[in-house]
Amino acid sequence: MSIFWDAYSRAVIAVIEAVGPSVVSVAIDRRSRGYGEEPTGAGSGFMITPDGYIVTNSHVVSAAERLSVSLINGDRFPAQLVGMDVSTDIAVIRVDATALPYARLSERPVLKVGQLVIAVGNPFGFQNTVSTGVVSALGRSLRSQEGRLIENIIQHTAPLNPGNSGGPLLDSRGHVVGINTAIIAMAQGIGFAIPSPMARWVVTQLMTQGRVRRSYLGIVGQSRLLDRRIVRFHKLGGDRSVEIVSMDPNGPAYAAGLRERDIIITFEGHAIASIDDLFHHLAEWPVGKAAALAVIRGKERLDLRVVPTEAS
Repeated sequence: MSIFWDAYSRAVIAVIEAVGPSVVSVAIDRRSRGYGEEPTGAGSGFMITPDGYIVTNSHVVSAAERLSVSLINGDRFPAQLVGMDVSTDIAVIRVDATALPYARLSERPVLKVGQLVIAVGNPFGFQNTVSTGVVSALGRSLRSQEGRLIENIIQHTAPLNPGNSGGPLLDSRGHVVGINTAIIAMAQGIGFAIPSPMARWVVTQLMTQGRVRRSYLGIVGQSRLLDRRIVRFHKLGGDRSVEIVSMDPNGPAYAAGLRERDIIITFEGHAIASIDDLFHHLAEWPVGKAAALAVIRGKERLDLRVVPTEAS
């Protein structure tokens, strides 16, 4: 007897049949006070290569002493950490196996508010659980565990629970458009995912170098409201910028001539209205390449060149 499905069901079923086998459960173990080994948590991940590279969240694996991965067919493998990036909550782990099912991170996903999305993961340990929803907002921002702003976050309504972290967010064609990373406690229908273009960049660096290289200036800054006379005199585009409140005396900014209380107004010609603006441009700037920095010192504008080093 034939079974007829509606278009929505057919789309979801096709995606899960194609991508579901690549989704894994990530178990985190630790040793407990001499009484053997005790599992302390689990999360989700998905394989991105047939030879065992797996993407998950850094907060899933950061405290693990031992990792293991379970596939939907019941196979279980020990896993090793390849690298993680706390700033974007992304990690790569690997299992020693071949010919594995895998999914691809979409390079340039086209997302629209209201679009169907599908989340796959292991909430509360229930392996390969599927939930659906829609894209509810684009371009959101979230703070990472170390305080950096993660930009262009996807907000969606596919239900997420503890254990979903690190699982893929898929569109109706089975493309991985994001990595599920967070839920808001006590809220219903609000989940967040790291967009796949950002994830691709981070994952590539983790797989090749074991870490993400980011440029570092050696300053601590705070947002500063500029005097209107300064804005008019220097023909600035906005009235907010970043004031340097402390510096690393051995850092590149100090070596370039910047000083405390200087106000950074541009980085390579881009207006700097907040410390997040500065982090954004530094994240994309090559380590060791000189950059033009404009500051206000007193009433005077200074144009300096600084050579960022690698953030530790």
